Amino acid sequence: MPFNKVEKYLLDLGFTVTSKNREEGFFVVESEAEGIKNLIIGVTAPIIIFEQYLFSLKRDNLDVFKSLLKKNRDIIHGAFALTEDGRRVIFRYTLQSHNLDQNEFDAAINSLSLLMSEYYAQLIEFSKQ
Repeated sequence: MPFNKVEKYLLDLGFTVTSKNREEGFFVVESEAEGIKNLIIGVTAPIIIFEQYLFSLKRDNLDVFKSLLKKNRDIIHGAFALTEDGRRVIFRYTLQSHNLDQNEFDAAINSLSLLMSEYYAQLIEFSKQ
């Protein structure tokens, strides 16, 4: 079952599971070492979705949107996205659950961690605009 597998991978990586719901298929996790807080992982076969809230937009800002889209081109795995209301910027990554292995799961987490370490100053600036 993908839910059990995801939980094992999280624990193997040393993540703290702050919330989980097997029936609804989600985890909320954090790792201070990785700079990740309140990462939501949705487990709904056939996919696993990682969503990390980054910041809220105070208003539509073409420069911020353009910068995020340009950065999407550099991100190997995952991408920046907006929530349905168009106000919250998130990082989103999707995996297939049927053949998920530890290396693939680690790559998803590492992509987010690397993005945060490389781009955090710019994200802070965007959140102020």
